[in-house]
Amino acid sequence: MEPLQTLPQAGCGCEKKPKLPGKNIPPMSTARLVLFGGLALGGWYLLYSQLLAFSHFFTYSLLGITAGSHLGASIQFFVYDTPKVLLLLTLVVFIIGIVNTFFTPERTRKILAGKREFTGNILAALLGIVTPFCSCSAIPLFLGFVQAGIPLGVTFSFLIAAPMVNEIAVILLYGLLGWKVAALYLVSGLGVAIISGWIIGRLKMEKHIEDWVQEMRNAEELVLSNKLTWNDRILMGKDAVVEIVGKVWIYVVAGITVGAVIHGYVPENLMASLMGKESWWSVPAAVLMGIPMYSSAAGTVPVVEALLGKGAALGTVLAFMMSVIALSLPEMVILRKVLKPKLIATFIGVVASGILFTGFLFNLVI
Repeated sequence: MEPLQTLPQAGCGCEKKPKLPGKNIPPMSTARLVLFGGLALGGWYLLYSQLLAFSHFFTYSLLGITAGSHLGASIQFFVYDTPKVLLLLTLVVFIIGIVNTFFTPERTRKILAGKREFTGNILAALLGIVTPFCSCSAIPLFLGFVQAGIPLGVTFSFLIAAPMVNEIAVILLYGLLGWKVAALYLVSGLGVAIISGWIIGRLKMEKHIEDWVQEMRNAEELVLSNKLTWNDRILMGKDAVVEIVGKVWIYVVAGITVGAVIHGYVPENLMASLMGKESWWSVPAAVLMGIPMYSSAAGTVPVVEALLGKGAALGTVLAFMMSVIALSLPEMVILRKVLKPKLIATFIGVVASGILFTGFLFNLVI
């Protein structure tokens, strides 16, 4: 069995590995870069600031739908949120695409190599936020971390934080729901990743990694020797927009469609009774409902916005969002390639417990 030659190529491809831009593209001077960037940002803001007015004009004046109707509320929500989320997504992915040029997989592994519990868990979770890896990248990342000798608990802190504490989700939550919700998501997600990784590390479950993974130690690493200029980094940010937005936009539109239906047609008292603070079972139900689903963070945020707008409790909604992103069934299937069932079950149990605690805590204090 020679899985090392094939499994690192697995995954959905949504992790952004830096690639050098074409050599035939002429570089821009610093002044032109600043001027072009300022004009692009100004145009972005002008377009973004007119979306609410346009959605009302399109729905109620152009289409002639009665204001206050269920259909009108749904269409207005969809027309407003679709370009809003896509504009935010484009800007965030471009910026993160530039940031990611400083964080190759090899560099990430070198930063974490040699770090011990608890410091390693914290550093791994923080790196998980800013590095461009999704849950589909679990196998290549896990193999690389094993090769670097990174402790199992530290590895899991990174693998939990990378998809769950998504920088795109943080910015989208900030843009749609304000800084308090975004900060709560960020802090609670980091807490779950750090504590879960620390617990898994303390359980000493290295023997439950598949045997062929344990034997890997000397694979060659790919190192980018080329020194990137800011022209290169900007072009790679553009490439990130084309690649990532091109892959997740369908999830965004699907999420907004679900959110529009909830916003327009679901009665507030119904959602409050099903996902409100008074229903103790709502948090476990939200976690169980999220596990079979698979969506990007960007596609989940519009659903979160609609649920909160209809009276759902914040803790319940955050628990649902975290379970969709961090405990998705496709990720568990992928992880089975490198982990034995007992370690996968432990991973699910520890992370689910952290998500449940977060949901109950926020419902209790907010």
